[in-house]
Parts: sequence; C-alpha cells; structure tokens
Amino acid sequence: MTTAVVSPLKAVDRCDSCGAQAYIRAVLPGGNELLFCGHHGRRHEPKLRPLAAEWHDETERLLIAPATDER
Repeated sequence: MTTAVVSPLKAVDRCDSCGAQAYIRAVLPGGNELLFCGHHGRRHEPKLRPLAAEWHDETERLLIAPATDER
C-alpha cells in the first residue's frame, strides 16, 4: 500500500467556492482535488469526507498568532 505525500497548502491555494485562502484539501478517488476555506470545508465535509480518498485539514493554522516585529 502506497501512502501519498500531501504537500502543505500555500497562500496561493484558493477555495473553490469563494476564492479565500484554502485550508482544506479533499482528494477524490480519481485523484482530483477540491480546495476549501475553513468555512466551506466545514459546510461540505459531511457529504464529501465519506467520498474522499484523503481529507487534509490545516485549519489549525488559523489559530496561530503571527509573529510581531517589536523593536
């Protein structure tokens, strides 16, 4: 059995529903991908997750505070 290596989502990866930054990738059995922001990923998860070959969720990144440059 081969495990696919999932690359992290980048700022240029956009939600297929609204164009916001994507934090969720659903890989379908045929290899096609759907990208979603956290909002749309949660909305579509109940229907898509059982069908998806992979569900890659990076929404925890939304909770990380950006570093500040205090001088």
